[in-house]
Amino acid sequence: MALSDLLYPENPKRRQELIHLHQELLDCMSMNFRATNELAGVLNAHLGCTITHIKMRENSTVKENCDIIIRAMSEIQRQVQKIDGDMKEKLEPVLYQKLYDIKEPELEKIAIAQKVFSIVLGEATSTAGMVAIKLLSSNLITLTVCKLLSLLAQIGASVLGGISITILGLGIEMILHAILGAVERNQLLAAVRSYEEHLAEFKEASEKYQHAIREVTSLVRHQVQ
Repeated sequence: MALSDLLYPENPKRRQELIHLHQELLDCMSMNFRATNELAGVLNAHLGCTITHIKMRENSTVKENCDIIIRAMSEIQRQVQKIDGDMKEKLEPVLYQKLYDIKEPELEKIAIAQKVFSIVLGEATSTAGMVAIKLLSSNLITLTVCKLLSLLAQIGASVLGGISITILGLGIEMILHAILGAVERNQLLAAVRSYEEHLAEFKEASEKYQHAIREVTSLVRHQVQ
């Protein structure tokens, strides 16, 4: 038993708790990487976008991986805003307003969007119009992505940001050293609290983000079938 464990009997429990929270954070980030790539694939395939797929870097820190997702999601935002700009430029003001009118039938909105993409891309399927409308009329970009971007930035800037994502293979003592640099009860408690505070909100925002993307991709799969 380490001397620190004799001095602070709760430390072993706190260490295990810290490891578990770290794994939860990594699992959540991994799902966000997959969801982001799935949405990028849909945009590239149906709306003429060229968004690069991303991959978690196992030898990098939490912050560096947060930054990777932030850049990809920011590019998705930029592309969707461009789509909205194309709609506004090519459509009469009345038709453009219909795209955001919740009372307008969705099929009519899709038909309007398809006309624009037929001009922009040369040709376009109803799937292109459907994806555009789903992205523009939902809160995926305006709320869900913005919320997750904010939380990713907070996590990257917190005490968690400098931790390597491969830390779990190093053993308990190495994990503790990497996270804290020393074994002290107050540091352990501060680290656990930091994880708990960030993780609860991050998991909730991530689930909303992943659910919104599943809605888009499931519609596309159904359309293709």
